[in-house]
Amino acid sequence: MLRTTTSLGGMVSAPHHLAAQAGRDVLREGGTAVEAMVAAAAAIAVVYPHMNALGGDGFWLIAEPGRDPVAIRACGPAAGRATAAFYHAEGHHRIPPRGPLGALTVAGAVSGWAEALAVSHAWGGRPVPLARLLEPAVRQARDGVVVTRSQAALTAAKWEELSDQPGFPETYAPDGPPAEGAVLRYPALAVTLEHLGRTGLDDFYRGDLARTLAAGLAESGSPLTLADLEGYRATRVTPLAVDLTQGRVFNHPPPTQGAAALMILGLFDRLGVRSAESFEHIHGLIEATKRAFLKRDAHIGDPDRMTVDPATWLTREALADAAARIDRAQALPWPQAGGAGDTVWMGAADAAGRVVSYIQSIFWEFGSGVVVPDTGILWQNRGAGFSLSDGPNTLGPGRLPFHTLNPALARLKDGRTLAYGTMGGEGQPQTQAAVFTRHVVFGQDLQAAVTAPRWLLGRTWGRESTTLKVESRLDPALCQRLRDAGHEVEMVGPFEDMMGHAGAVSVAPDGVIAGAADPRADGLCAAL
Repeated sequence: MLRTTTSLGGMVSAPHHLAAQAGRDVLREGGTAVEAMVAAAAAIAVVYPHMNALGGDGFWLIAEPGRDPVAIRACGPAAGRATAAFYHAEGHHRIPPRGPLGALTVAGAVSGWAEALAVSHAWGGRPVPLARLLEPAVRQARDGVVVTRSQAALTAAKWEELSDQPGFPETYAPDGPPAEGAVLRYPALAVTLEHLGRTGLDDFYRGDLARTLAAGLAESGSPLTLADLEGYRATRVTPLAVDLTQGRVFNHPPPTQGAAALMILGLFDRLGVRSAESFEHIHGLIEATKRAFLKRDAHIGDPDRMTVDPATWLTREALADAAARIDRAQALPWPQAGGAGDTVWMGAADAAGRVVSYIQSIFWEFGSGVVVPDTGILWQNRGAGFSLSDGPNTLGPGRLPFHTLNPALARLKDGRTLAYGTMGGEGQPQTQAAVFTRHVVFGQDLQAAVTAPRWLLGRTWGRESTTLKVESRLDPALCQRLRDAGHEVEMVGPFEDMMGHAGAVSVAPDGVIAGAADPRADGLCAAL
């Protein structure tokens, strides 16, 4: 059984051990938590390509002692040519999730790295050179990566969708879907990463690499152009926050579902549940999730087009009113469908008490499946979440799609700063709530809270059902009580990937750093 990792010098939690170690080594050399995270983000884009890539998006929460967190939105908008008329002319009534037409939004992650490094550089000290931060990723791409169980399984499971996508089989399955333990090398990606280390991250959007990306995407049939890349920069935004009995929790504003994640915690706080792992605990979180998701699905999309401010959902009055509507004994009927998603969450803390909560994603496993020629860069399909009909998430040039991504960070009344999160699409707010309530509200050990059996309401990882999926390790008597209350319980394996790959890092007032990594993934907490 994994135990909570502790240290005083710094820590990185990641769902792949090589990414965690890449970040840890930067901390050892005197780098900041942000610099460590950039190293980890580049590395994990190489070693966990089914979950994330340089051609994806990212969201940051960065906290330093005595200051509110800085939020960086690094999600790209739809291409200037991406309109409903464009897709209708191509014979589509919905956006194809795979292939060049699914590669319709700018990849924001690399610009987010640059903006985060600007925050780090403002702290003073001697910056770690960018080439050094990218070096582990370069080495891994050049020398080879051992294929993980999840990469092998997902390549095989999605082979029919991916095998004919431009550049995909040559890059990720040159001899057919690879077996677990096989070694894959990504020489073009190694050259790209070396190039960025020499020229700077801006080259991805306004340099030679940008021109190569634009030409390759256009050749494949994507609506993205050089103008779309040149016009993009990650931005700093004001995080949303909710006040709880235990402290203040921060998350990202729209177009993410961060407001839903905060609303779940705010509603549960007002239910007054006193016992962990009880029916009241699990049922309360599930019913709070339903209330939050109804708000989310009705209103969240591009923030410039929304007519509702989700901060109003998080006031004391609004939460008290919504909590009063939760039936503490019976389940609200739940026909709602959700979306799939593939993502990584990582956390970092340094000896100065600075903490990072970061999430990086390509939406579906392997994103659009398109690998841009001569770059090795896999492009996301986040824009496939747009609708071609009217609503808060309607496709339009320059619009931001709805994002399941939402890194979380808490300032607790006991003086700790806690960064936590997970991958898992619909499951992200639910897993966050499970980990937070178990650890913060009920005092469970941090690693135990991450390892404990989880549940997921809704559709994820290609599952079409909207049942309440429950890991088989959950107490059978509790599962029966959930069924008796009207929940449509579906039992799944004891450690299911669909439940997300969660993690957490916290810094206490005495400088002790604690961390947890998910046994459902291939990661660890690498500490000094």
